[in-house]
Amino acid sequence: MKKLLTILIIIAVFAVLFFISGPFYILNEGEISVVTRFGRITATETEAGLKFRMPFIDTVTKYPGTLLSWDGDAQRIPTKENQFIWVDATARWRISDPSMFYQTVKTVEGGIARLNDVLDSTIRTVISENYLNEAVRSTNRINSMIYAENIENVDNPEDRETLRSLTETVMQQEDITIGRDGLSDMMLKAADPLTRRYGIELEDVIIRQIRYSDDLTTSVYTRMIKERGQIAEAYRSYGRGQLLSWQGETENDKRSILSAAYAEAEKIKGEADSQASRIYSEAYSADPEFFRLWTTLESYRRTLPTIDKTLSTDMDYFMYLYSPDGNEGTQH
Repeated sequence: MKKLLTILIIIAVFAVLFFISGPFYILNEGEISVVTRFGRITATETEAGLKFRMPFIDTVTKYPGTLLSWDGDAQRIPTKENQFIWVDATARWRISDPSMFYQTVKTVEGGIARLNDVLDSTIRTVISENYLNEAVRSTNRINSMIYAENIENVDNPEDRETLRSLTETVMQQEDITIGRDGLSDMMLKAADPLTRRYGIELEDVIIRQIRYSDDLTTSVYTRMIKERGQIAEAYRSYGRGQLLSWQGETENDKRSILSAAYAEAEKIKGEADSQASRIYSEAYSADPEFFRLWTTLESYRRTLPTIDKTLSTDMDYFMYLYSPDGNEGTQH
C-alpha cells in the first residue's frame, strides 16, 4: 500500500510538472504555427484553437496568417526608349507554406528581405522592357478627348465659338497595348513563381506612383509650355483681329461724324453768309455813304498794320484819310 502511494505521488508530481511546463498553446485567429523538435519540423497548424506540443523539446514558431503588405523603395529605372522614371510599387502577400517559409527564411523580416530582392528585380526588368506610355497610362481614352478653353469673357456668341475653335486641342498620344495595370500583372506573373520557393504567395503587385526624373520633367514642362503658348498665341491673334476691327469701326465712325459735322458747318456757314449779305445789303441801302465809309475803315484796320511803308497815298483807297466826306483832299 505504501509503495502504491509513493508511485501515485510521483505520477502526480510529474503530471503537475507536465502541465506547468505548458504542453498546450493557443493559436489565435489569423495566425499559423510551425512546431519543431530538435530543429526538425513535426507539425504545422493553420486553424485557430488550443494546440498540443511536447514540453521542453518542442518549439512553436508563430506567423501571421493574414495578408501582409510590402512597400518597396522608389527606383530610378530606364524605360525601353531610355527615359528614366521613378517607380514606387507595393504588393500584398501571405505565407502559403509555413513549413517552406520556416526552412528558407524563418522570420517575417527574412521574408520581406527576399521579397525586396525578387520584386525590385522584377519591377526593374518589366519597366525597362516597355515604353514610357505603357507605364504612365492605363487606357487610350485620352486619344478621344478634345480639350477646349472655357471662354467666359466674350459676349458675342459667334466670337466665343470662334475663339473656342482656335484654342481647341486634340489630345493625340500613342496608343498603348499593355498599360500600367497590365505591367502590374506582368510583375505578379514573373515574381510569384520565385516567391513560392520561400513559401510566399503574392496576392498582387501594384505600381503605386510614377514620377518623371529631372531631365524628363524638364522635357514635359517644355512641351506643356509650348502647348499653352499656342493657345496664348490664338488669344493674341484673336485680340489683334478684334483690335483691327474696332479700329476700323472707330475710323469709319470718326469719318462719318466729321463728314456730318462738316456738312452741318457748311450749312450754318452758308446761312450765316446769306444772313450777313442780307444785313450788309440792308445797311447799304439805308445809307450807302456810311456803309462805304465803314467798310473802308475796316479795311484800313486790317491792312495798314501789315504795311511797313507807303510810298504814295495818291489813290482812291486812301480817300477817307484826308477828307471826312470822302472827297479828294490833300494827299501825300
